[in-house]
Amino acid sequence: MDWTAFTLSIQLGAGTLALLLPIGVVVGRMLAVRRFAGRGAVEALVALPLVLPPTVLGFYLLVAFGARSPLGQFFASLTGQSLAFSFEGLLLASVLINLPFAVQPIQRAFESVPVDVREAAACCGMPWWRAWLAIELPLAWPGIVTAAVLTFAHTLGEFGVVLMVGGNIPAETRTLSIAIYDQMQAFDDRGAGIMAATLLVLALVTLAMTNALSRRVGRRHA
Repeated sequence: MDWTAFTLSIQLGAGTLALLLPIGVVVGRMLAVRRFAGRGAVEALVALPLVLPPTVLGFYLLVAFGARSPLGQFFASLTGQSLAFSFEGLLLASVLINLPFAVQPIQRAFESVPVDVREAAACCGMPWWRAWLAIELPLAWPGIVTAAVLTFAHTLGEFGVVLMVGGNIPAETRTLSIAIYDQMQAFDDRGAGIMAATLLVLALVTLAMTNALSRRVGRRHA
């Protein structure tokens, strides 16, 4: 078992979750309750990582993070390091490719909040932020938890984008999925099997949690 790669994967998943979940709540609610020009385009951009091949997405992210790109040059001027093939670049790429896994469940959860509940809060003179905290957020929490679980699990298993953007640098960008590939290349079936089984258990736990939350939401709105 490559514990360094395992720890790095957990750190990447936790960091992605911490950055992406607030973004998912803001964007998901906006798409759920507001009607504006370009809403369809925003939804398409959010869903794009679901249909784009990971290697293609990783290629464009690598170009965007490269030393010749404005973003790469800006990061290098701040830190003196390259954004590509670094943990920070890997974290940013992970946030972008996990957008649909965070935004879409949260959007569905806010869409399920009855409109008359929002209208009743407004008629009572409740400020929007208080209505959001006291009414909408508690009603939408199963979707938020589902988004968190899916985002974390997908981050742990991502391979193509991680390899393209982060490479395979031990203790810096070598995640568990890359370590499994390395073990198979070295004909170490036992080592690859142990790490693959770890990811399998995590995926099963994720599905169990997601299904339980979905059933709970379904009973609530039945």
